[in-house]
Amino acid sequence: MDVREVEKLAAAEDGMWWFHGLHGILAGHLAAAGALPGPVLDAGCGTGGLLRRLSRHMPGTRFIGLDRDPAACRATAGRWPGPVVLGSIDRLPFADGSLGAVVSADVLCHAGVDEAVALAEIRRCLAPGGVCILNLPAYGWLFSDHDRAVDNARRYHASGLAAALATAGFGDVRVGYWNTILFPLMVARRKLWPGGTATSDVGLAPAPVERLFAAIVGLERRWIAAGRRLPFGGSVLAVARNPS
Repeated sequence: MDVREVEKLAAAEDGMWWFHGLHGILAGHLAAAGALPGPVLDAGCGTGGLLRRLSRHMPGTRFIGLDRDPAACRATAGRWPGPVVLGSIDRLPFADGSLGAVVSADVLCHAGVDEAVALAEIRRCLAPGGVCILNLPAYGWLFSDHDRAVDNARRYHASGLAAALATAGFGDVRVGYWNTILFPLMVARRKLWPGGTATSDVGLAPAPVERLFAAIVGLERRWIAAGRRLPFGGSVLAVARNPS
């Protein structure tokens, strides 16, 4: 990722409504997974915002960060006290069956990542019964300048992601969407009035907008936590198990 995007991420992820919603949803799914048979890897940890949120949410759990970008690893190491590993999701530097969970936010979609190889690596490293939680951008037709700026090569449909996880040997696959209520605004921003800039949408909005959008995504988070699904959205989220 371009160093400017790394700097934008570091500046925005603790306050931006989208990261607040994403990290809360991922933390909820991880907590709902129950006792884990090993540490939790954040595969593609960026600048460490998710690791900080998960550590606060589950203080008795051991977390590990991994990213292929040296600048992102340095940023995470400067903001989070746990271990951070320089490495690729395509070749995870962990022993077979050594992890209790792998959480990965918007990484399989990156250029240079082989989806099938990455899923096989995640399954190899997970202990039996370990959980894989993935968040990815939704809908190929929504590909835009934002995706190019953050090094995305593809976007996903729920059925395609479920099929990829099943093909990789995962079981108990559950897939759904989020960022539903604000989805029309995303479509308008990305496709109708894109602005013609080769930069991402990452960045803080005015405080009233941040509070409103955070409240909206908070409603979706509670809806999902209650076991309900949303029919569409800007992101697709999957939870799957490594069979025992």
